[in-house]
Amino acid sequence: MVPGPAVIVYDEALRTRIAANLEAHERRVVPLESRRHAAVAIVLVDSDATRHDGDPASEIDMSMVPGDLRGATGEPLDGRMVGVAGGAAFLLCRRTPRLKHHAGQWALPGGRLDAGETPLEAALRELDEELGLKLGPDDVLGWLDDYVTRSGFVMTPVVLWGGADPALRPAPAEVQAVFRIGLHALVTGQPRTIMIPESDRPVLQIPLGNDLIHAPTGAVLLQLRNVAVLGNVGERVEGIEEPVFAWR
Repeated sequence: MVPGPAVIVYDEALRTRIAANLEAHERRVVPLESRRHAAVAIVLVDSDATRHDGDPASEIDMSMVPGDLRGATGEPLDGRMVGVAGGAAFLLCRRTPRLKHHAGQWALPGGRLDAGETPLEAALRELDEELGLKLGPDDVLGWLDDYVTRSGFVMTPVVLWGGADPALRPAPAEVQAVFRIGLHALVTGQPRTIMIPESDRPVLQIPLGNDLIHAPTGAVLLQLRNVAVLGNVGERVEGIEEPVFAWR
């Protein structure tokens, strides 16, 4: 049996390295103009490959996903998030299918800024509302680039140190399930792009588990991978397209 990729240890050395990489990265800030402002939280936690593995979903509709629905080794993808836990990880949510917008899609905790809120305040509030996790300004490791979405938002991502094993209480009205995705899975997976008739920009696909993560969430995760974890400071994601199902 071929061993899987080595997990990344969740410790102070990792915290220091990621914070340093983010501090060295000159963040791209996008003016709102006529767009709305949203913030998302990339929460880094520890994970166990056995205890945090598994996906409660049994059947997932993959019909809207563009391109080849096979993984890197040719295996068919069924949309389930399995085999990715272990070591340092980030929290990724599958939205409930009952939502009016982006139902059933992958998302980081976050949402639209309320009147008078800063991006950090909004990200922390949404994290508490969606997952029952209370963090504060002292938990901030740094920031990634603003990303402009097809649905009319400027999305601002903040990277947070969530603690080794925080208690999570997903809000059933918004979150169907929350997953701990090992950073090793993000790093070893090979991001790919495809072209679609509706755009002249490449659509990003990040293989994780038995699924493909697309922008906007995929764009944020690509920069987390390349800048925060691998230290490729200055790499950008503004040219990345979303699949059509995420435009609305």
